[in-house]
Amino acid sequence: MRLGVIGSGSWATALAKILTDNRIPINWWIRNEDHIRHLLARRHNPQYLPSVHFDLDLLALSSRIDEVIAASDCLIMAVPSAYVDSLLKTLDRGALKGKRLVSAIKGILPEHNQLLNDYLSARFGFDPMDYFTVMGPCHAEEVAVEKLSYLTFSGMDATRTREIASYFTTEYINTVVNNDINGVQFAAILKNIYALGAGIAHGLEYGDNFLSVLIANCADEMAGFLRKVGIRNIEVGIHTAADPVSNKKSGNYAASVYLGDLLVTCYSLYSRNRTFGNMIGKGYSVRAAQLELNMVAEGYNASKCIYLINKELGAEMPIAETVYRILWENVKVQEGFKQIEPFLV
Repeated sequence: MRLGVIGSGSWATALAKILTDNRIPINWWIRNEDHIRHLLARRHNPQYLPSVHFDLDLLALSSRIDEVIAASDCLIMAVPSAYVDSLLKTLDRGALKGKRLVSAIKGILPEHNQLLNDYLSARFGFDPMDYFTVMGPCHAEEVAVEKLSYLTFSGMDATRTREIASYFTTEYINTVVNNDINGVQFAAILKNIYALGAGIAHGLEYGDNFLSVLIANCADEMAGFLRKVGIRNIEVGIHTAADPVSNKKSGNYAASVYLGDLLVTCYSLYSRNRTFGNMIGKGYSVRAAQLELNMVAEGYNASKCIYLINKELGAEMPIAETVYRILWENVKVQEGFKQIEPFLV
């Protein structure tokens, strides 16, 4: 199978490293021609994970997305959610016909307030059997130095999902497979919002005791939202039969892709959402924090998207709503956190 990577940020670069470490050739879409020239000359991405060096014999680089799509059987989408529509809307409706697509996007498309699979279905008539996701907990910086990490692959067809996961299994990456496509995407979106909240709390100089209470309540709030959207595999301590291939117990809400990803995104210094929130807590404006971070914090747009979605669902989400109001409605951070303190248990 010919694989294509769409994106050139830190996560796209980390995924490209994993694949090429397995000696898998890739077609790689990189928007910036200067970055392509640098990579060809110096064998590393000049802007992200510069310590990762690539075997150029395994790379076919292009700034034309139509070329990469045409040359690939399976595409790994690893661009910020806010850029997806502008990137794909110029393609013909049949451009993705017969392709498999793996989403590494941990956000909602803000222009449409949709998950990527829903957008692809509406825009391209994309077959949901050909849609897969790859989610964490996994920071690109730890992949770069080959610290043991776990990736969860989700898809409707278990055999094909395992096949895709096998391309990413290395000595430093363990892979897990499930079929909870919407659940893992919403969990990844929500954990970024809650990481913003954890960062704000840190910036406000709340202590570890409060932060642990906040994150525990974030986990409960996320589980309530997932139930509202129809996700059922979130009962902690309850497992269905073991996977017949891997013999692993089935995942539930305590699994790495749900609770694990929430924890690492709220606590890790690598978390850009936590870093963004920390700056907001210290008094930065949203614009100043965006300029300082110089990377996309997916939780910013996601906070508004989830707020709008939840107006229809009606889940109890005081923490996520407070983050939204701080970022989008100019509620003072101290006032916002004083308002949520009574809701925490």
